[in-house]
Amino acid sequence: MARLAVFRWAPGEPERIGAYEVQAVADTTVLDALVAVQREQDPTLALRYACRVGMCGSCAMVVNGRERWACRTRLASLGPGPVSVRPLYHFPLLRDLVVDMTPFVDRQRAVGAALVPAAGAPAYATIPAAVAERAEIDEAIECIGCGMCLSACTMVAHDRHFPGPAALNRAFTLQRDRRETGHAARWTRLLGDDALPRCHGQGNCTDVCPMGLSPTRSIIRLRQMAVRRLLGLA
Repeated sequence: MARLAVFRWAPGEPERIGAYEVQAVADTTVLDALVAVQREQDPTLALRYACRVGMCGSCAMVVNGRERWACRTRLASLGPGPVSVRPLYHFPLLRDLVVDMTPFVDRQRAVGAALVPAAGAPAYATIPAAVAERAEIDEAIECIGCGMCLSACTMVAHDRHFPGPAALNRAFTLQRDRRETGHAARWTRLLGDDALPRCHGQGNCTDVCPMGLSPTRSIIRLRQMAVRRLLGLA
């Protein structure tokens, strides 16, 4: 038997912690347990999930104080005692464990997260696999937008204009991309007081990334590129 302490909230109601017990075996995940609660004990419990196999990132939440994918987190790995489950930090709360992901998208837009190809460029222009540029981009390009890095980032908590790790990681892949024509405009955004200079390099984003990416490394590389650009070496 596993015990859960689940954050509960709905519009017009006070926050509370719901206590639940569910049957669990060695492979039971946090998501399995939450779905069991919803189906068998309290159908009003709101949570978000989709694939259930560790691919989509929809079930990102804070489990025992750390951002995790609920579908990848086995209850047996969390030790004895009640398992604490709450929604991601730094996102507007919709209900219970469900947050509004709009700020994640807005932060991406704030740094110009879309590729701006040259006029008349081939529709499927490629970067050769053997070049260093491609290798660096490949290390940073597999973000699936789960929002865990944003939740773990302490600077996001202090500065609502800070783009956050995922947006800066995306910006790095574009600033390194030879096909991109929006470099100059993006540098203006990145070098603003609330963007690239604000990261303190604590690495929380890298610690929690389920895809094994390092937004911290991408931010460091952006800073190196910015210095070279300011010195006229780029």
